[in-house]
Amino acid sequence: MQELNILIVDDHPMTVDGYINVLSEEKFENHELVFTKALDCKQAYEYIIDSKNNGKPFNIAYLDLSLPPYPDKNINSGFDLGILLREMIPDCIIIILTMHSESALVDRLIKEINPQGILCKSDIDIDEFLNAFKIIFSGDNYLSSKIVKSLKDKVFDAYKLDNYDKQILMRLSEGILTKNIPNYVPLSLSAIEKRRDRMKNMLLQGKGGDDHELVEAIKKMGIL
Repeated sequence: MQELNILIVDDHPMTVDGYINVLSEEKFENHELVFTKALDCKQAYEYIIDSKNNGKPFNIAYLDLSLPPYPDKNINSGFDLGILLREMIPDCIIIILTMHSESALVDRLIKEINPQGILCKSDIDIDEFLNAFKIIFSGDNYLSSKIVKSLKDKVFDAYKLDNYDKQILMRLSEGILTKNIPNYVPLSLSAIEKRRDRMKNMLLQGKGGDDHELVEAIKKMGIL
């Protein structure tokens, strides 16, 4: 039986115990879940250093972003703990827990920590929390719905796409031909074609391409 060392950091003891109870009720084949609880940055910092030094590094870490700081080590939030973990235990699976889903925060988390999961607390219930763990444990990444929406909105803002553009992209992704989109979007065919061609020029970087290539491009960007 292989130990799976899990660090859970949150300044609400009942929340930490709730996470542990949910995960403890599930069976993970050939793995024994071993939990370490931390309620502030100081505790978490010390546990991370100890786990590295004692040869039993954390396999998974749940990090709340809003935590009592540890000024002596310049660790002021779960964000700083995430950066520390990436430096100390690069293979640790990091799952961020946050009440915020602003695109600037999500973008910074991905660029500086690259966590395997970002869960918006207002977004998830017990079932989704457990499902997210199973998905991440299997090797995939997981973003809760508000985090996904935030990323999509960021892409739309970056390319200055409006609601009509979104509707056109959605219909194309459903396999509806451009000539039939006026039946779904209150614009003329010529207006739809102009918008489609503008999006192709931006999203395909001026390389041209058909509607299928446009749809594939936006799927890769996570827009749809």
